[in-house]
Amino acid sequence: MEKRILIRNTRAIVTCDAKDHIYYGADILIEGQRILKIGSNLSDHFDEVIDGTDMFVYPGLVNTHHHFFQTFIRNLTSVDYPNMTVPVWLDKIYRIFRLVDSDVIFYSSLTAMADLVKHGCTTAFDHQYCFTRATGKTPVDRQMEAAKLLGIRYHAGRGTNTLPREKGSTMPEEMVETTDEFLSDCDRLIGLYHDPAPFSMSQIVMAPCQPMNCFTDTFTETVKMAREKGVRMHTHLGEGENPIMEERWGKRTLAWCEDIGFIGPDVWLAHAWELTDDEYRRLGETGTGISHCPTPAVLGGFPILPLKKLKEWGVNVSFGCDGSATNDGSSLLDAIRLAWMMQCWYSKERGGSVSPYDILKMATAGGAKTLGRDDIGSLEEGKAADLFMIDAGTLELSGTHHEPQSVIAHCGVTGYVKMTMVGGKVIFKDGVLTGVDERRLAKEGEEVCERVLKGPCKEYFYS
Repeated sequence: MEKRILIRNTRAIVTCDAKDHIYYGADILIEGQRILKIGSNLSDHFDEVIDGTDMFVYPGLVNTHHHFFQTFIRNLTSVDYPNMTVPVWLDKIYRIFRLVDSDVIFYSSLTAMADLVKHGCTTAFDHQYCFTRATGKTPVDRQMEAAKLLGIRYHAGRGTNTLPREKGSTMPEEMVETTDEFLSDCDRLIGLYHDPAPFSMSQIVMAPCQPMNCFTDTFTETVKMAREKGVRMHTHLGEGENPIMEERWGKRTLAWCEDIGFIGPDVWLAHAWELTDDEYRRLGETGTGISHCPTPAVLGGFPILPLKKLKEWGVNVSFGCDGSATNDGSSLLDAIRLAWMMQCWYSKERGGSVSPYDILKMATAGGAKTLGRDDIGSLEEGKAADLFMIDAGTLELSGTHHEPQSVIAHCGVTGYVKMTMVGGKVIFKDGVLTGVDERRLAKEGEEVCERVLKGPCKEYFYS
């Protein structure tokens, strides 16, 4: 028999299941990686007990868009996104990106993943498109190494940019690959890391960076290979590139994607704030998802997604932090709070908002659906024991207990959680990452950042 853990006497368990069950004063019995039972006063055998007194328990958050490599390129006022146009910003920031090496990938990924874990995230997707001459083809391998060290479930988006700058992209020469290089490495990574089984800890997503920075065959061949291999697809779309696509192809980006088959229930798109109502409806009709990244939308002053309409039109929405070049932290709790406040402001003259609980469900069940998983995203018998707890017995949360399903978005619970568990294993508790020497890793990471990035780019880091 696998090890059994009993989380006893919780104040509330918010399941985020299809019927929106909330259990009060209940226990969770975990066997191995899965939830065995949820109920009051469970008397089954257990090997270890976790005291749930005063705790609100939630499904682990699911991050569906990020750029981990950017974590070492943040808190830089010299390249602050709001202070310049997008083309000028891209020109500046890519001068730093092109220097990224394999060690930067490893330590910046650890940094972002740790931030996610400390704020209740149990499954992370990263859109890794930074393949430089210094990294070679190692970035996803180094990220898998980091994820295993911390114990987080990891879906790696193998990105690429194939269109050279002289043909109209924004990419420096050092960050451009050929379509064949991209496909070959996708095939390698799928063979090494893609595990479609229940409770999988690693999967691969084919994720060309964005249509305006790739040749058409990069996308057409992605569609062909991804559907042959049974993996999902992702890209940036609807974040300001439509004028370029219309000039280049005579059509908007979503129409371009639909014409080549890059649309459907195995595809999701990052941002999508530039889409029309008809295009949003088309996403709902085809089952294509959206990863909503609230922080870069506010930072860049971009349009706010109409989440209520998207829900009505059947569009599956999940949440992402986005990269640290446009979000200087990696907290999905912060994204949940910000998304709720954005919707409150946006909805006053637009027919009402989604609820705080709707936002939570997008970040849990919505994220699981985005990644094509039915074993995570809610707390139910038979599903993975992926969860986080917050301490509702603290003075600052007094008076909030009547709606545990709403408290995160409504009341701004954005600090470190009490505990994060992945597959029945506690990976963060009481402020401590349980499986690593955090201070040593942080020191090593800062040394890498100093050597690889800060030294060669002094004009940006020491302005």
